[in-house]
Amino acid sequence: MTTFNLNDFLPYQLSVAASRISKAFERRYAAEAGISVPEWRVLAHLSQSARVSVREIEARVDMEKSKVSRAASRLEKAGLATKVTNPEDRRLVSLSLTPEGQALMARLAGIALGFQHELTALLGAERPAFETGLKRLTELKY
Repeated sequence: MTTFNLNDFLPYQLSVAASRISKAFERRYAAEAGISVPEWRVLAHLSQSARVSVREIEARVDMEKSKVSRAASRLEKAGLATKVTNPEDRRLVSLSLTPEGQALMARLAGIALGFQHELTALLGAERPAFETGLKRLTELKY
């Protein structure tokens, strides 16, 4: 019989690490802006493009469409994003940051980069190998 140790199982280790890192980062941007994880992900994605569809965000940030839609609605209500409905197909909605959303993302980007610097410092000399392995794992298509 094969011995299975959950603590040595790579998918479990990755999940735990991702969850802990996400929660640590969430505390920082929530303290700065009072936004949720889905709102952060939508804001961050919108900061990379002029106008993006909800479908594109859903695929990119690995969240269900309903979570993306709710986050987008909260961001719109807060004046951080605008929604535009496609006149030819009202099911299609695109989003963009308002000037207020852009200003918030500028502040949050500094927090994000500082947090990333802390994480990469923890990796030290192993950083290049870690990044290579992580890239391989994230490129897998199942």
